[in-house]
Amino acid sequence: MKSSNDPWKDKLTSEQYDICRRKGTEPPFTGIYHDCKEKGMYKCLCCGIDLFSSETKFDSGTGWPSFWESISDNVRVEKDTNHGMLRVEVLCKNCGAHLGHVFDDGPNPTGLRYCINSASLRLEK
Repeated sequence: MKSSNDPWKDKLTSEQYDICRRKGTEPPFTGIYHDCKEKGMYKCLCCGIDLFSSETKFDSGTGWPSFWESISDNVRVEKDTNHGMLRVEVLCKNCGAHLGHVFDDGPNPTGLRYCINSASLRLEK
């Protein structure tokens, strides 16, 4: 990769950079983890911090990996009004990487659905 003033451009693929650093999204049903059933810890692709346990992953039918709970100390949320919608963005608390969004239509026990881009995650089995 060509060197730039942004160190993330040298560390990430163009898709990973667009999603993690520019708040993009991958098309539904295309990410490597949307249908993954393997056990382990989902970590931030950028900094490696633990974000989601496979124990909280569920099939939401949306085409993105979905979790009903995060490792709460390691994620932060903020209001997102892009694209004419009001949503809650999920970010890595450590490095600020964009992960996806959280919605209140998930299963018990939390009622939450963390809808996360595969390109922002790395599964450690």
